Amino acid sequence: MKYYRKLVGERLYLSPINLEDIDKYTEWINDLEIAINLGNAAAVFNQEKEKEMLEKLIEEGHHFAIVSEKSDELLGNCGIFDLDKIHKTGEIGIFIGNRNFWNKGYGSEAINLLLDYGFNILNLHNISLSVYSFNKRAISCYEKLGFKVIGNRREAREIAGQKYDEIYMDILASEFEGRIFDQLKLNPEH
Repeated sequence: MKYYRKLVGERLYLSPINLEDIDKYTEWINDLEIAINLGNAAAVFNQEKEKEMLEKLIEEGHHFAIVSEKSDELLGNCGIFDLDKIHKTGEIGIFIGNRNFWNKGYGSEAINLLLDYGFNILNLHNISLSVYSFNKRAISCYEKLGFKVIGNRREAREIAGQKYDEIYMDILASEFEGRIFDQLKLNPEH
């Protein structure tokens, strides 16, 4: 597959989503462990439905493939959506579908690049997300990156007879230490 380095980290980069990855995305979105964390375990995605979803993400314009810097291997995707340009807010979403890259900090690195893009390129002031209370790994990752819990919807998700809260978190531009100027070697004072 062909990828383009839009935002580059230490071990990965964010590239525009490539529709040629449809088979991999369809495989991942039908993986129950991934789908539960995304909140769509009950949905069944064939290639056509996943293609429609990817085309919609591409059209929205702020969604990226997460790609390994070392091997150019697709890891997952992330994006910023529900942009409000007047109030300078947006939401983020992410998933790492490639299990070989789980629990190794790749999600944190991708979110950090995405936040940098949101705050320093899109000029957002507030970026939020939601996560289910059973997803302890994701919650820990978000907290380490500076997200703060701003509320929750109690018992919003039921899985196998157990009820879980949906937790809402956000981060402000003033709480994020970006790196776009460092990466581009621009002088922000001019």
